[in-house]
Amino acid sequence: MKKPLHLWQVPILPGNVYAINDALSAEGAADDYETCLKHLVNSGVIAKSEASGFPKFDLQLLGMGPDGHVASLFPGHPLCKESKKWVTHILDSPKPPPERITFTFPVINSSANIALVVCGGGKADVVQRALGNSGKNEEPLPCQLVSPEGELKWFLDKSAASKL
Repeated sequence: MKKPLHLWQVPILPGNVYAINDALSAEGAADDYETCLKHLVNSGVIAKSEASGFPKFDLQLLGMGPDGHVASLFPGHPLCKESKKWVTHILDSPKPPPERITFTFPVINSSANIALVVCGGGKADVVQRALGNSGKNEEPLPCQLVSPEGELKWFLDKSAASKL
């Protein structure tokens, strides 16, 4: 088995990496990162979606949690309905750590393309609900709210796809 690749091993210029400032509170880090993104959009480093006005990433790589969450957007949480902020914070995450920052759905969905990667049999029921014919009358899961301007591709291992 290969060793995992870490970001520091990828030949990306350090000036092209925009890390979250984890020395700040979750709220402060979210505000700081949104300010950074706005600067990058205003200076033309990141494109702006003509359709939404939010930043348009070429590709976002997302995972899905066993409850159907993506990024740090959890089922039934009010942040799933955030429509103005680019980056926000959560203080009551149902999954550790409790304090996180996350892109909002307007930013996620302004992407040109999204790859949603799901691994493990513990997520098979949620994958079935999200992609199958069940749960039509239920509130959509966060993974079902992912709808980029371009293409959405789901990448499932055999275990995650076992109930489709």
